[in-house]
Amino acid sequence: MQIIENTRNELLKRDEINALVESEQNPNFEEMRKKLSEQIKKPEENINVYSIKGSFGSKEFKIKAYVYDSKDDLEKNKIKTKKQRDAEAKEIKEVKSKSAEEVEEEKPAKGEIPEEDKPEQIKQESETKPVEAPTEEKPEEEEKAIKEEEQAKEENKEV
Repeated sequence: MQIIENTRNELLKRDEINALVESEQNPNFEEMRKKLSEQIKKPEENINVYSIKGSFGSKEFKIKAYVYDSKDDLEKNKIKTKKQRDAEAKEIKEVKSKSAEEVEEEKPAKGEIPEEDKPEQIKQESETKPVEAPTEEKPEEEEKAIKEEEQAKEENKEV
């Protein structure tokens, strides 16, 4: 195996590697991960081989791979197929629908009165709490408000 190009991508915390391999048969992705891991001296779990290309009649294959700093970085940046994305979306929908069903189970049915609002409890609450009398109109406050309005009008006339 011969590494042609090794570029560091700091943003994604990975090395981007292009390599050439001579082989009688098409190499598979697992074999290439092992060979790259031996040559670069990084764990296999941090390597993502995403392309193996050969040309007709040639025994040379071009390998493209990403070598991440950690397994977490690999998981964050790994490209997912449409099938994988759809499966994840379906799982998320199921979880949301289950949580929505749980919330609905807690709510009472349309015709049913919640336990909190049953008449017995309302009667007990009304007996224990004193009823406040309605507030009476206070003539003193009204008089003060009228005087203030008159003073404001007189000040506006003077100006």
